[in-house]
Amino acid sequence: MRILADVNIAPRTVTHLRDLGHDVERVGDTLAPSTSDEEIVLAALKDDRIVLTQDLDLSTIVALSRRQAPSVVTLRLSSARIERVNARLEEVLPAIERNLATGALVTIEDRRIRSRSLPLGTE
Repeated sequence: MRILADVNIAPRTVTHLRDLGHDVERVGDTLAPSTSDEEIVLAALKDDRIVLTQDLDLSTIVALSRRQAPSVVTLRLSSARIERVNARLEEVLPAIERNLATGALVTIEDRRIRSRSLPLGTE
């Protein structure tokens, strides 16, 4: 999976995802840390990447754009401990890969996953 990790995603999580075989770039490494949310969405769209974030604004931007991409994965976990985040992503990413490939807004919570197909309003 090609992923653009927002600045709120820990570098150790980026490394873990790379170790799992994902192609991951991190905002701050490839874009300025001060890059706006809108610019992050456009960069992901241009590079055909999924956005991984804890920021709800990125999903809102994509939803309002009425586009089918980029997909956004938003983490809404009760613990931001890196080990917990890494374990949950490792568990969940294979199950949501197909949805992300076709365009989706996905929210990962402790005990559930919510997925909405993009563009919104066409379901």
